[in-house]
Amino acid sequence: MVFKGALFDFSGTLFRVESVRSWLGAVLAERETTVTDEDFDRYVEGLTTAGALPGGPDPERVPEQLAEVWATRDKSAERHRAAYTGLARQVGLPDPGLYDALYDRHKSPAAWRPYPDAAEVLGALRTNGARIGVVSNIGWDLRPVFRAHGLDALVDAYVLSYEHGIQKPDPQLFHIACTLVGQDPTDVVMVGDSRHADGGAAALGCEVRFVDHLPVEQRPDGLRALGLVP
Repeated sequence: MVFKGALFDFSGTLFRVESVRSWLGAVLAERETTVTDEDFDRYVEGLTTAGALPGGPDPERVPEQLAEVWATRDKSAERHRAAYTGLARQVGLPDPGLYDALYDRHKSPAAWRPYPDAAEVLGALRTNGARIGVVSNIGWDLRPVFRAHGLDALVDAYVLSYEHGIQKPDPQLFHIACTLVGQDPTDVVMVGDSRHADGGAAALGCEVRFVDHLPVEQRPDGLRALGLVP
């Protein structure tokens, strides 16, 4: 099938966030905060278990006091920050300023890497005349990440949950995306890593295809393997 439009998830689909170890290390270095190797390993383990890195491992447990904001975290920038800094605060870090600094770090282009075949697949779709949209459950503006990594020119529209107050799998978010790329949903494919969230596009008649949310090194050609381009 030749698709007239293609929608892509962001985290785990086109880009992958850095590891918790890299994330924490970068912030400690930036703030010139020194900790022992033992403490560093302990902080990494605690932040990983807490699920404090957006785009990283899911929380093993969401505290009761964060349950509501966690469930609706992608509907606003304020909720997203509150949810993730709240999870991080379960870990006793040596400087209270680290919690917001960690959150801010994950929004920086340096914290993200595109999958090796992302530019190739987006470029091939554009060459074939397809319109490209990015549909993400997120609480901040990811456009600078695309610009910094040279992928912004390959995207026609961004549909970000926090800008609309709607989270995937709500079909409304995919409907907005199809409208912005100017295509009927039946002519559009949605590509993502979450069968629950990204699978919501099927309710509109979009075809849905999935990739595995893996580290960049472990998924060199996951997008290419989907056969989106004849």
